Amino acid sequence: MTLLDSAIVRLLPAVPKRVVRRISERYIAGEELDDALGVVERLNSEGKMGTIDVLGEEVATAEEARAIAAAYREAFEAIQRKRLDSNVSVKLTALGLNLGYDVCRQNLEDVVRDAAERGNFVRIDMEDSSTTDDTLRLYRELRGAGFDNVGVVLQARLKRTVDDVRALAELRPNVRICKGIYVEPPEIAHRDFEAVQTSFVHALEALLEGGCYVGIATHDEWLLDQGRRLVAERGLGRGDYEFQMLLGVRPAMGDELVREGHRLRIYTPFGRQWYAYSLRRLQENPRIAGYIAADTFGRLVPGRNGSS
Repeated sequence: MTLLDSAIVRLLPAVPKRVVRRISERYIAGEELDDALGVVERLNSEGKMGTIDVLGEEVATAEEARAIAAAYREAFEAIQRKRLDSNVSVKLTALGLNLGYDVCRQNLEDVVRDAAERGNFVRIDMEDSSTTDDTLRLYRELRGAGFDNVGVVLQARLKRTVDDVRALAELRPNVRICKGIYVEPPEIAHRDFEAVQTSFVHALEALLEGGCYVGIATHDEWLLDQGRRLVAERGLGRGDYEFQMLLGVRPAMGDELVREGHRLRIYTPFGRQWYAYSLRRLQENPRIAGYIAADTFGRLVPGRNGSS
């Protein structure tokens, strides 16, 4: 983390909401499903895939959680109708995990079943470490129930991640590997930047050696190069893995991956909770704040960050 990144994060609460919205327009599809569908359609035209996320981790009632599940089913119907190349990503807290395990399990199974009936896929996002065990338990239960159209996320920041890869090996899981954005206690998480990078590579190696389909999710240039190297060394075909990035973050890098022939999926969030999401995402990951500041500056100064 640079001093500039930290300074940007400290200033965020003082930034007027309208300014945050102006900045976030590039990184959030909009408030409505149609906004996300339009973004995915554009991404598809650029040779990229999408994964739609309904913002709503702050649910307070079972009814709100069921509404989020219904929004995902609506998204699947629209994806199918418009013949878009997109799946979805779900946060278990949005489906009611903090309200009760069984509440979340029912909502998640409803979403995954709907996806299966339409030939689509659900990615279970990983949240902070308090949810890790329940997330992996739910993933195992769904796989045990015969649902193969579901994947999970593992975070390189957590020291347990390589062990989790080994524990899941028998399932040959479909996994998104990312650094992780949550600030966790040093007893359970790597704090050093290079240690997180090393953990990411070790986890990616273990997943690929286990024959897993992996979404390599990063904006880190060094990790992108490591991903390229590892898939090339194993002679993997284009359909055996994918890279993943956030909407609007370092888009020139994503364009380069597509030109090289790699599959790229873009995380496309939408919803009316855009403000809380924007602040949380930036505060939890100051480095992303730096990327966004650089990209925003690049839009104002021709020739910067691939904006020309």
